[in-house]
Amino acid sequence: MKIAVLPGDGIGPEIVAEAVKVLKALNLKFELETAPVGGAAYEAAGHPLPESTLKLAKQADAILFGAVGDWKYDTLDRPLRPEQAILGLRKHLGLFANFRPAICYEQLVGASSLKPELVAGLDILIIRELTGDIYFGQPRGRRSAADGHFPGADEAFDTMRYTRPEIERIARVAFEAARKRGKKVTSVDKANVLETFQFWKDVVIETHRDYPDVELQHMYVDNAAMQLVKAPKAFDVIVTGNMFGDILSDEASMLTGSIGMLPSASLNDKKQGLYEPSHGSAPDIAGQGVANPLATILSAAMMLRFSLNQPEAADRIEAAVKKVLAQGLRTPDIHSAGTTRVGTVQMGDAVLKALG
Repeated sequence: MKIAVLPGDGIGPEIVAEAVKVLKALNLKFELETAPVGGAAYEAAGHPLPESTLKLAKQADAILFGAVGDWKYDTLDRPLRPEQAILGLRKHLGLFANFRPAICYEQLVGASSLKPELVAGLDILIIRELTGDIYFGQPRGRRSAADGHFPGADEAFDTMRYTRPEIERIARVAFEAARKRGKKVTSVDKANVLETFQFWKDVVIETHRDYPDVELQHMYVDNAAMQLVKAPKAFDVIVTGNMFGDILSDEASMLTGSIGMLPSASLNDKKQGLYEPSHGSAPDIAGQGVANPLATILSAAMMLRFSLNQPEAADRIEAAVKKVLAQGLRTPDIHSAGTTRVGTVQMGDAVLKALG
């Protein structure tokens, strides 16, 4: 089993190191190879996704990814910014299905900004289409009225678009996932305004005919955002496009107490996947040893389950995380009165010990 380890920027190297430590303790036969990505790769090779890193990612069974980005790179041309690395990996590897579970652990009910009765027992799976929509649609760009090619003022433009096959395959992923859970899918769109999402809705309805055992609900994205904080436990599986999924999954993360607790998986049709925490690179706390590594460790568990066919090992990691939380250990993002504050390495060590 070959794993490409791409730590990235900011807190990425710190949290990935803890996940790697846990993986190595499982005594499974892994081949781990590390490569630079994001700002670190730009510094080393002049590009956020060097050919050598992309080659490693393509050859690997799975990718363990940290985070990319730093404010100091904001002045670079867009193709050279760290965030282009993750977009490039999604495109080149065909990682079209993003799984973002939002689970509120019993021990963290009090850490959520919502009332305990709203989030206790929360278990939502957001499935985000990852390679289409406005993030990849063409044409896109900026143009100036000063160049004389068109009348009017300066403008910028992006194109929202989806093809039938793109919508069908992500809908099938959602319906299949729902069959293993509560058998309910909420498709989030903006069909009342956008032609793209009227088409999305039509195709999802057609695809649903093959899954009569799964309930299908449609919801506009603005209402979905409201319902996530009003009655989050009413959701089971949410499926939506790239941009809406980006926003809603971050909103859902805060229902759980901290975005530092949320893992994610991005899969292609061969089950090759990129696994990363849902949070960003947090350059403001990088190097301080206070970042929460649990989302990355749980992402490693998802990697074992979805790409490496090691469900028992995944269960061990997830059980260890629950045990550590039950012991009252907390990084600063989830710390509260009556719990023990620990740092990144200490939390990783605790999970390691809890593995048994």
